[in-house]
Amino acid sequence: MNDIRRTILWVIFGFSMVLLWDQWQIHNGQKPTFFPQPTTAPANKAPAAADGGAIPAPVAAAAPGAGVSAVPGAVPAAAPTSVGAVPTAPAQPAAVKKERVEVKTDVLQLSFDSEGGSVVRSVFNKYGDLKDASKGFVLFDESRDRVYVAQSGLIDQAGVALPTHKTVMTVVPGQRELKDGQDQLELKFESPEVGGVKLVKTYLLKRGAYDITVRHELSNVGAAPITPQVYMQLVRDGNKPEGESAFYSTFTGPAVYTDLKKYQKVEFTDIEKNKIEAEKQSTNGYIAMVQHYFASAWLLGDTVQRDMFLRKVDTNLYAVGMIAPLKALAPGASQVFEAKLFIGPQEEKTLEALSPGLELVKDYGWLTILSKPLYWLLDKLHSFLHNWGWAIVALVLLLKIAFYWLNAKAYASMAKMKAVNPKVMEMRERLKDKPQEMQVAMMKIYKDEKVNPMGGCFPIMVQIPVFIALYWVLLSSVEMRNAPWVLWIQDLSAPDPFFILPVVMTLTTLLQTALNPLPPDPLQAKLMWFMPLIFSVMFFFFPAGLVLYWITNNILSIAQQWMINTRMGVPPQFNMPKFK
Repeated sequence: MNDIRRTILWVIFGFSMVLLWDQWQIHNGQKPTFFPQPTTAPANKAPAAADGGAIPAPVAAAAPGAGVSAVPGAVPAAAPTSVGAVPTAPAQPAAVKKERVEVKTDVLQLSFDSEGGSVVRSVFNKYGDLKDASKGFVLFDESRDRVYVAQSGLIDQAGVALPTHKTVMTVVPGQRELKDGQDQLELKFESPEVGGVKLVKTYLLKRGAYDITVRHELSNVGAAPITPQVYMQLVRDGNKPEGESAFYSTFTGPAVYTDLKKYQKVEFTDIEKNKIEAEKQSTNGYIAMVQHYFASAWLLGDTVQRDMFLRKVDTNLYAVGMIAPLKALAPGASQVFEAKLFIGPQEEKTLEALSPGLELVKDYGWLTILSKPLYWLLDKLHSFLHNWGWAIVALVLLLKIAFYWLNAKAYASMAKMKAVNPKVMEMRERLKDKPQEMQVAMMKIYKDEKVNPMGGCFPIMVQIPVFIALYWVLLSSVEMRNAPWVLWIQDLSAPDPFFILPVVMTLTTLLQTALNPLPPDPLQAKLMWFMPLIFSVMFFFFPAGLVLYWITNNILSIAQQWMINTRMGVPPQFNMPKFK
């Protein structure tokens, strides 16, 4: 019985990281870690429907506000001005034509559509494309195969049609590229009069920043008062990002954050099934669209009332957004409403500085409490070593030092087991036809030799959550993207192109297994050799940074085990099972 328990514990040790992760993914309604079902590709869209992707097919031709979901209770569902229910698009002046505008800063290249002044494409200058590192990574995009855009506009509680993200605006001439010595770039769109209201939408881009100030200036040029609201939304198709691994899964989808319920992820499938449990009203927080390494978010200041919404707006197309009420606007009056739009990488320190809780879009899962201090330590090591690969090695070394005494107890227990193993094997052979006597005799040997069969597993089990947390840190940190280590490893977020690290990892795992005492049961002994081999296969497809971390852990464990065995007078030897 103790042999069986011991074997089970070793199996847990070998696979705990993967199995715990996989079950947690499923528990949270996400796809399994391994071999997730492919997501349906977006339907080919006609040019008229590729303008932001937020127009449901039945009302595409006649709904300037389609794609924005009115929060239940905030806007009457049947009112003609409820978002998504405007029956007729306002007429556009003949002189106003749609056009694309591109602006550049030191970190961003953005494309805007004059229809609504929406952000329809973003390219990051400091983060390369996975297939071609010489090109910047594209997050926002509006094409036949991809839709991911940021939109905003106005609605009116009394049923008046106002400028929306479907209103074609005039682009105000101005500078399009941030020059040396400049810290800010401004892009302005002016709407025609719609419902007696003119809207001027201004984007303020800053040097070195991924957050953009978006200013909405409303002027009532009509003869009647209005009760306007501003909506802001992110619209995205439901596909996984290009290049997503089939061997591990990361979250892609909308998220809502409030002080009350904190970070709430929502699966696209939950939106399809109308199983949305995220908070709908608050005076703080943000809405976001998240994927591996990158995110976008609309941010409002605290105390501003907002209604959050999530909805499906078309085939394989989803929206997450906020609606904020404004003061009543009398004829001739005007007011300004500001929000921030974040489009960028999940750099933890940057996110923390922008908005409370925004750093949670970098999702560490259920071990955040351990992952955050590990990332902090990794970042400190990088600031000293200036190389993320060596920072990983240094962090694992520090963790092995911190857990030295726990590991020492585990390896000492294994050394004792190895010393008494000949007696156990002889006894098993002698009593192989008497299982009950065998069990009693085995317990007597362990008692006489003061050996605890489980003593080698428990200290290791205690450390598993820490190493799972470190795994999440390395998998989630955008800093690993395009980060070189040495020689052929030029991107720690991508698999080793020559599979050298996975081969080394497999060899070190087998060496570590060979140094451990063999279970008395031959079948269990064989199983303990097959498990590391199966486990190692997955690492051929894992990011190089993760494989480097595991190799370092293996090598340090082997060195410590070798030293402790030698100190206890148990010469290290390789224990190979008989595979006949």
